[in-house]
Amino acid sequence: MRTVLLILWRYLRAFLIIYLCLYAGNALALLLPVTIPGSIIGMLILFFLLAFQLVPPDWIRPGSLLLIRYMALLFVPISVGVMSYTDLLSAQFGPIVVSCVVSTFIVLLTVGLASHQLHGKVKGTGDE
Repeated sequence: MRTVLLILWRYLRAFLIIYLCLYAGNALALLLPVTIPGSIIGMLILFFLLAFQLVPPDWIRPGSLLLIRYMALLFVPISVGVMSYTDLLSAQFGPIVVSCVVSTFIVLLTVGLASHQLHGKVKGTGDE
């Protein structure tokens, strides 16, 4: 019985910290003059709490692993919501596909150039 209560406490603590970061991010989003979603600010708060070791990662791990395990299931409501806009999506299919392809290539090019700048030439490959 004690181990069950301990496991429940770990899950409760993890979700409590995650939700507190989310609500703090939502509150900050209302106060800031910039339009950044509160969920993004909440994730940044959680990141900084973990990066500066103010919250041990073991406190977050049970809840985050559970959320990641069922992440595909959490996207179902969003997918159903998108299906209600099929007429708009089909009317704008061309621009959507072009913007997705162009933005993908821009991201690939940017990451490739940044990686090349950061890592430089690899020495000792025999191309001398």
